[in-house]
Amino acid sequence: METRVDEVADGIYRLNTEVPGFNFNQYLIVDDEPLLFHTGPRGLFESVSAAIARVIGLDRLRWIGFSHVEADECGALNHFLAAAPLASPLCSKVAAMVSMTDLADRPPRALADGESLALGRRRVTWLDAPHVPHGWECGYLFEDETRTLLCGDLFTQSGGSDVPLTESDILGPSEAFRAEMDYFAHGRRQGELLERLARTQPTTLACMHGSAWRGDGGALIRELATSLERPPQ
Repeated sequence: METRVDEVADGIYRLNTEVPGFNFNQYLIVDDEPLLFHTGPRGLFESVSAAIARVIGLDRLRWIGFSHVEADECGALNHFLAAAPLASPLCSKVAAMVSMTDLADRPPRALADGESLALGRRRVTWLDAPHVPHGWECGYLFEDETRTLLCGDLFTQSGGSDVPLTESDILGPSEAFRAEMDYFAHGRRQGELLERLARTQPTTLACMHGSAWRGDGGALIRELATSLERPPQ
């Protein structure tokens, strides 16, 4: 396996690895305190870490964040902590409380809902999104300079991913995948939380699986919310 590296917004790199029938993305934000969002599972560590090293030295990593506790989100976390002595896990307060204080080899930095973190000239803000699509501890990061929403499992596209950044439809493919395997919890606050994400008015959606997307992200998130309200086919 080889992990591909593409810049999808100014200073934000998509690291993509294809596996049979699926693909995994991590996102690297380069600044004074570089941040990696998602680690991939442990089996991808060598490939992903080599890809990061093509952009910055691995030992420069300062933050290793993820949306929720799952193997593809943070399975290789401790591998990265061992390789990056200055790095700390970055997660929601719930993730820190129920999992990361025990699972991570270094204490996590737990962000409250709406709390921002300066990386240098850039700033990221944590947005709690419990059970959207799944996981009590789920949430997302918004990078305000490029208006990039690191949106995790939202808009999951299966198969390979040769196009790093697209302006084409990703809702159709992601909803087709959800029809086969509905990974949404469909919690009672789903619409409210998606509307809150939409109000950040992102222009880049950094999806964990498939192409990143550029356009009116708020409108697309609202389209997703509408689609989720329809009865299953």
